Amino acid sequence: MVQTICVCGAGTMGSGIAQAASQHNFHVILYDVSTDMLGKAKTAMQNNLQTLVQKNKMTAEDSSAILSRIQFVSDINYCLADMVIEAIVEKPEAKVGLFNQMAEVNHSDTIFATNTSSLSVTEIAKKVRRPQRVAGMHFFNPATIMKLVEVVATPLTDEQTIEAIVQTARQMDKTPVLCQDAPGFIVNHVARPYYLEALKLAEQGVTDFQTIDTLLEASGFKMGPFRLMDLIGNDINYAVSCQVYEALGKPGRLQPSPIQKEKVETGQLGRKTGKGYYNY
Repeated sequence: MVQTICVCGAGTMGSGIAQAASQHNFHVILYDVSTDMLGKAKTAMQNNLQTLVQKNKMTAEDSSAILSRIQFVSDINYCLADMVIEAIVEKPEAKVGLFNQMAEVNHSDTIFATNTSSLSVTEIAKKVRRPQRVAGMHFFNPATIMKLVEVVATPLTDEQTIEAIVQTARQMDKTPVLCQDAPGFIVNHVARPYYLEALKLAEQGVTDFQTIDTLLEASGFKMGPFRLMDLIGNDINYAVSCQVYEALGKPGRLQPSPIQKEKVETGQLGRKTGKGYYNY
């Protein structure tokens, strides 16, 4: 049974996963090599929880208890946990290196879950000690609110690992969906045309970003593709498009957009940089 979760990476996704776990009574270790990032994560959590208190969605006592269950550490030797969830840079070598470092610190039953949105979990697992304990646990942003979690099994993952991840997700009040390792898993594979076709319309000069968003939102989508890409981050969304495109043999219908490539190259990543398809 998972009681302690170590979340690696104190960025937006990592801190969100840490807060979500603590809100559901897990003891959490939030690890990052940067003490500055840890400080920013703690401040962001305090602000998030204070907002919930002000909206009468929790008490001040609840807020304090949630923060008290989270340890903020920059020393990997303190990262002893039943489950390690990484939410670091989308580079397979970085994730493999982190998991192998964590394997030295932890016991043989520790589960290693990657929050990658599109990298091959199988290829990561192959290079990690005890690959049977490695799987995907893909949260969606913001992790404190979004219910869906993709649980990604590889041919090397044992059943006990998958069962433990599914149970942990449910304890966090999430909806786990089990899938086998494949390019883009389920959501990012299905969602590619939503982004790419919208980008194609803009590229061809058919209409502008806001009109496309407005029409799709009026059709029932909660968020138009450009607003959603700005929320996710154009760097992340573009990287996923490139990974899925390459993994599926470069089909023309999934070719990444030059518009989004330019946004990434000029640092217009969306909400997190103050500018993307919109200004914030």
